[in-house]
Amino acid sequence: MLFNSNLFLFAFFPAALALFVFAGRWGNRAQLAAVLCASGVFYAAWDPRFLALLAGSILTNFAIGVILANAVARPTARLARHVLCVGITVNLLTLGLFKYANFFVSNLDALTGTRFFLGHIILPLGISFFTFEQIGYLVDIRRGTTYRPDLLRYAVFVSFFPRLVAGPILRYSEIVPQLETAVPARSRTEDIAVGLTIFAIGLAKKAVLADGVGIYVGPIFGAAASGNPVDFFVAWAGALAYTCQLYFDFSGYSDMAIGTARCFGIRFPMNFNSPYKSSNIIEFWRRWHMTLSRFLRDYLYISLGGNKRGRARRYLNLMLTMLLGGLWHGANWTFVAWGGMHGLYLIINHGWHAAKSRLGFNGNSASLWGPTIGTAVTFVAVVCAWVFFRAPTFASAANILEGMIGLHGATIPAAVLAQLPSSGSFFQAIGVTTTSAEGGKAMQVWIWILALLLLIFLAPNTQEIMAGFNPVLEATTPPSTRQRLFWQPNLKWAIAGGAIAFLGVVSITRVSEFLYWQF
Repeated sequence: MLFNSNLFLFAFFPAALALFVFAGRWGNRAQLAAVLCASGVFYAAWDPRFLALLAGSILTNFAIGVILANAVARPTARLARHVLCVGITVNLLTLGLFKYANFFVSNLDALTGTRFFLGHIILPLGISFFTFEQIGYLVDIRRGTTYRPDLLRYAVFVSFFPRLVAGPILRYSEIVPQLETAVPARSRTEDIAVGLTIFAIGLAKKAVLADGVGIYVGPIFGAAASGNPVDFFVAWAGALAYTCQLYFDFSGYSDMAIGTARCFGIRFPMNFNSPYKSSNIIEFWRRWHMTLSRFLRDYLYISLGGNKRGRARRYLNLMLTMLLGGLWHGANWTFVAWGGMHGLYLIINHGWHAAKSRLGFNGNSASLWGPTIGTAVTFVAVVCAWVFFRAPTFASAANILEGMIGLHGATIPAAVLAQLPSSGSFFQAIGVTTTSAEGGKAMQVWIWILALLLLIFLAPNTQEIMAGFNPVLEATTPPSTRQRLFWQPNLKWAIAGGAIAFLGVVSITRVSEFLYWQF
């Protein structure tokens, strides 16, 4: 059951919200029990066989957390260290069995010539996310954070359905205070209004924008995977179309998750903050999948030593963190390559900052050209890395990238060139040839790309639009301009929100999976 399905929109979500509001008559515990039941139904609707896995994971980690908290309170830290190792091992083994077993076995077969066969292992919904959350919970306890043991609240924290599909990756410390009191009726009204507006914006991003441009991505990457050379304009169209599709798909999902949770009186942390506007790759990772970035930083990069053991070790830690972050996204070497590219980008970025600092050159912060060039370079680097993220094999990724640098030539449909008669000699001079391919589709994908890039770089994001009503846990500040785009609980915005929701609903021609749900 996905957010962009009629079953969720018109059956499950209204019923779950009504049950939550009704349970409020009996207080906070009844509301939590209602949310837990709804989350169980949501998870079972995907595959009821794995509801036991989710329940078992919750009970096991809660028990380990209680034992760990008692061990931390003792004078010696040895037992606590052992308990934490057991907890992390149990979680990683579970994740490895379902997500990486076939990957490791197939690579072992390739290296040794053996023929092990495990069969098809189904990936449980959200296992990467709730595994990371529970590892973070145990590590926080080991580091001295104290929590009052409460199985009901812990179970709601892990299984809360708005973030089960693809995050965000939550911390117990930021969610449990919101679970301790019932939601007052007056606040509930505002929460529902704000939540439904955010959800409607996210649904439109997914169903209208991401799915709209997504139909052009598959054929191009499919042609590359089939071994057909992809020329310059087609390769860039595929890479940019996927860049836009992934942006609005994940941004839309994040909005829908945040909006759904807000209807239940829960604020999630920000998970997506206009990452393509970043002027360097360090800033990009502070804006893209923000809760994953902070998890990798706080629980992996820092655990490896962070930047406290010299520059060389810092760069090694960065690379290891990004390689493992890439592998977390999927059991395929192309994801590892994507992570490695971003690790290299981060090393270059940190090295550049260090070099500027040694030379005493900090640049002119008031200049427009510096940030503009930085944003352009960062965007192109991210687009190139997305090719590995989308391509199923290295060969197909190489096909696209070779096309992007012109190794496969450049062609323009004759029908398009006929509309630009004065440009024919120019294109001929730079080596562009004509093709009999349909010109309409070629123009459509570039119109989509241009329109979406304008939205990405010029329009305010959802947090900025909703900034006056605390849409996320972090403080949000609206831009100083475009006041008409700031949401207010009035008739104008009610009509606008209804129109956006209607557009999103009527654009659902089929249940389209979120690109991040499989991770």
